[in-house]
Amino acid sequence: MLSGQALTTAMGILPHTNLPEAQKLALSLDIPFWPQLPRFRFREDMYAQFAEHLPGVIVDEENQRLHFSHERFTQELDEYLEASGDPDYFALSEESSAAFNGFLAQDLSSYKMVHGQTVGPISFGLKICDEERKPMIYNDFVREILYDFLAHKITWQYNQLKQVHPNPFVWLDEPGLEMIFNSLSAYTSEVAQMEYRAFLSKLPGPKGVHLCGNPDWSFLLKADIDILSVDAFSWGHIFVRYVDEVKEFLDRGKIISWGIIPTLTSELSMETTESLTNRLLDLWKFLNQYGLDDGLIFDRSWLAPSRCCLINSDGTASIDHSFALLREISQNLRSRFV
Repeated sequence: MLSGQALTTAMGILPHTNLPEAQKLALSLDIPFWPQLPRFRFREDMYAQFAEHLPGVIVDEENQRLHFSHERFTQELDEYLEASGDPDYFALSEESSAAFNGFLAQDLSSYKMVHGQTVGPISFGLKICDEERKPMIYNDFVREILYDFLAHKITWQYNQLKQVHPNPFVWLDEPGLEMIFNSLSAYTSEVAQMEYRAFLSKLPGPKGVHLCGNPDWSFLLKADIDILSVDAFSWGHIFVRYVDEVKEFLDRGKIISWGIIPTLTSELSMETTESLTNRLLDLWKFLNQYGLDDGLIFDRSWLAPSRCCLINSDGTASIDHSFALLREISQNLRSRFV
């Protein structure tokens, strides 16, 4: 069973351009990670970062965008199918991640767990569009390859982390999960749920999903997920209303990572360690009314920033401050419940 008790972690994306500073910040948490640094270079954008060797996807670094070509997909498919038997074909290259190999070289033995991350298939498939500006996920065969491709990418990354730490996991960054439950999506939620469950079943290690939106929480809480990372600062008041699903999720020994610390400067400037601790405990009090005691919730909880943020005008200062508050709130909760 995964350890809870207010362990601290965070999403992989950081606004830093200084690699040592980013790595130091990531290592300051209970569950460290290798940083993704899109401001350092475009290929570290989470979509570009995991596009290498995906048939049909063109990474346009000059214009900083990605697009999908059906013609190129047809040309590259046979090569992909032939090469996909080699795990190293799905490696994360140094050109795509300045931090990954450096993270593996760290002494990580003092940490209970470590994590990596990848963009999720739904988010990737909805974001990248073809010549007619249609998301690639709407093409059934292309979507099948996309799911297969990312399962291989995650497996390769997990195995690399496993070589340096006994307890790794790779979580999915899935902002697009919110969109598939929109009636305007041509990728219906019924099909998406079936295919997503099949995809999750192929992944090694604990399975984690992060998103900062407001999806169908019932689906995610019932899915084969071990770690659910929630923007609790923005959406916690809705999330906790799925009381039955949350209770079942926690009873199964799963982890909720409560993203309670904002990362946007304007929001962060209005909060303190005390106000954010109370904000989180208010969410827990709502669950208390329905039979979930604080002991169970605390035992199955991690803490995290609410989301990644690349738009603050103060560079890395707000992110550094949010990580400091995160560590303080964790200590507050441990002193209260342990």
